[in-house]
Amino acid sequence: MILPGAHPDSIAAGARCLSAGGLLGLPTETVYGLAADACNDAAVGQIFAAKGRPAGHPLIVHIANATLADHFAHSIPDFARALMAVFWPGPLTLILPRNPGVANVAAGDHATIGLRCPSHPVAQSLLHGLTNSGAVIGIAAPSANQFGRVSPTTAAHVQAEFGEDLLILDGGPCRVGIESTIIDCTRGLPVLLRPGGITVAQVQAACDLKVLLNDAPEVSANVAPKASGTLDSHYAPRATVRLMTLAALQAALARLDDGVGLAIPSPAFAIYSRTAFARLPRQVLYRKMPDDAVSTAQQLFAALRDFDAQGVKGIWVESLPDGADWDGVRDRLSRAAS
Repeated sequence: MILPGAHPDSIAAGARCLSAGGLLGLPTETVYGLAADACNDAAVGQIFAAKGRPAGHPLIVHIANATLADHFAHSIPDFARALMAVFWPGPLTLILPRNPGVANVAAGDHATIGLRCPSHPVAQSLLHGLTNSGAVIGIAAPSANQFGRVSPTTAAHVQAEFGEDLLILDGGPCRVGIESTIIDCTRGLPVLLRPGGITVAQVQAACDLKVLLNDAPEVSANVAPKASGTLDSHYAPRATVRLMTLAALQAALARLDDGVGLAIPSPAFAIYSRTAFARLPRQVLYRKMPDDAVSTAQQLFAALRDFDAQGVKGIWVESLPDGADWDGVRDRLSRAAS
């Protein structure tokens, strides 16, 4: 059941659902989450079961404000506090040392925990209401889709994944469109585990420290903590995704034009590219990729889902421009193509 997320009655219904140990479809600025009370191990277990997610693959816990981080984490470094001050609420997840005995199942029983404070007004209203009442301190909320598949950016996407029995708060299309940037704060320096809408340059400016990559010599001797969305294969539609240069795209289209594959049913392929094509074979769908990274991130998952809905077998994506602003989109497409 989808309810208008901004209505107070909807927020109250969502709060009752979570307080009772249920699951809730929740909008955030990144993607929609499948939410449960992070400190209710049985409720969180339902998330893993519903998604088909491995129990040892930890979830991100969403909290109403930075003060609540101390409930879940200890030994929080100063640079992590600085990042909270600048980017929370917002699309940044911090990996921190976990307080023993807190959110065991949500953390996959690891010694670390991922924390985020979402900025979406529906998520904020729900979290503040739960926190103020003392009912729920934090919400575990991975993306509301089957494990490894394309993340949802609308309430309708969530309902398509889990059916009409799931209560879903509708907050409209997600503003960011890809999952949060993840920074590991457990190895003495900030380490990028997953790129997102907040860039490395922004993180460095906020904490006045160089952000390292996971394989940097300064940190690679220490094992990286487990984190959401960092498996090699992830965010994948049913169709096969291929990242292709413009020359490779043109060559593939020429082969179809020359008659190769004329027996292939229509549509068989989809192209998502910044380059427009004057003429396309009948077997090919086309969708224009925006010229900027922010707009592409906003529509990426919806575009992949739409191609799947039209029954294509392959999605051909034009190679992305260089530049750090494209890193989040590049990461999602690379994993979708793995």
